[in-house]
Amino acid sequence: MPTKNAAAPFDFVDLIRAKRDGQSLSDAAIDWLIGAYSRGQLPDEQLSALLMAIYFRGLSQGELATWTSAMVASGSRLDLSGLARPTVDKHSTGGVGDKVSLILAPLVAACGAAVPQLSGRGLGHTGGTLDKLESIPGWRSELTSDEIHHQLEEVGCVICAAGRDLAPADRKLYALRDVTATVESIPLISASIMSKKIAEGTASLVLDVKVGSGAFMTETSRAAELARTMVGLGREHGLRVVALLTAMDAPLGRAVGNALEVAEAVEVLSGGGPADLVEVTLALAREMLDLAGLGGVDPAEALRDGSALERFRAMVVAQGGDPDAALARAAVVDEVVADRSGYLARLDARAVGVASWRLGAGRARKEDPVSLSAGVICRVKPGDAVVAGQTLLELHAEDDSRIAGARASLVDAFDVAESPPANPPVVLERIV
Repeated sequence: MPTKNAAAPFDFVDLIRAKRDGQSLSDAAIDWLIGAYSRGQLPDEQLSALLMAIYFRGLSQGELATWTSAMVASGSRLDLSGLARPTVDKHSTGGVGDKVSLILAPLVAACGAAVPQLSGRGLGHTGGTLDKLESIPGWRSELTSDEIHHQLEEVGCVICAAGRDLAPADRKLYALRDVTATVESIPLISASIMSKKIAEGTASLVLDVKVGSGAFMTETSRAAELARTMVGLGREHGLRVVALLTAMDAPLGRAVGNALEVAEAVEVLSGGGPADLVEVTLALAREMLDLAGLGGVDPAEALRDGSALERFRAMVVAQGGDPDAALARAAVVDEVVADRSGYLARLDARAVGVASWRLGAGRARKEDPVSLSAGVICRVKPGDAVVAGQTLLELHAEDDSRIAGARASLVDAFDVAESPPANPPVVLERIV
């Protein structure tokens, strides 16, 4: 139950009414309501009403900046100013097969920057970076602030969970948005993402905003609006920020699932891997290095010479993991085959993500466990030639009870055509 606050300086019903009617909230009102809700002094039903009013009425640029600052101020803030390396991070809005962070953090560290990547877990059809790394035996996601700082000094990169005192208001508000159909609000999405990135203490940030069937944003115009909003917020809070819109109509790379994606990330770090995954990773790396003042360094060379892989192994060891340990393997592997010859014209990212989730690789609720070995391997990608009977997708699961549900989600997931499709760009737009 919320605690009473008899001396409240604002009538919260008046604030709900004001936003419902399209009026702006004052800085003082926003600071108060975020702080009061964080302390348990406002009930969920009233915050729910305000969130719905914001969903329909939005927030002005000034309101959004204050809202984000108040969320940052609700907890602690990492101080990375003493690091010898320049700090830069990347945030992705999430997609299917998006294992870029696993490659990018050590890659950029190998090029001279410090990368403090505070990451999350998967929900629904999109995977979570922490779930993927936890498929490495011994690896741990929970680190103290001192451990993060030490690892950035010694290794140059860290991927870990955000501490509970980092923008705690966002944790409460996101949980409420999740059950009140207000997740899709661009101002609220922007404040949620940027409050955590500002609180983590990085000086620079590159945003990877995914667009397409497997992304949170399926329309380019909405994705661009989200990117512009986040870039503006970051700059108002003193960060150097660039955003790239990247394609997510087909899965990124070939692997979808926790251990499967780790294996593919290591493949890229070893100088190989799928072309689309390498292209997106290098595009983001170049933006990160440019913001960090290291624009003369070629990240592709760090993949070729093994230095990025060495940083990855060092990062895993620093967090208790064994980079040489065998990854989990599925007990059951089923195949989806082409019914005719031609070219794969379409492979729907969302359908593949749902299949992976049904196989056990994802979760419906944050507290659900995940299977480390489950997922999908895309043996062909759009544009590839196929012959009738050829394997298109491999379905990996711990037991065969999950196969039927996964196959059902893939019934309309792909098309085979007589001629190859146009080759769309992977990086769609750059927003500064």
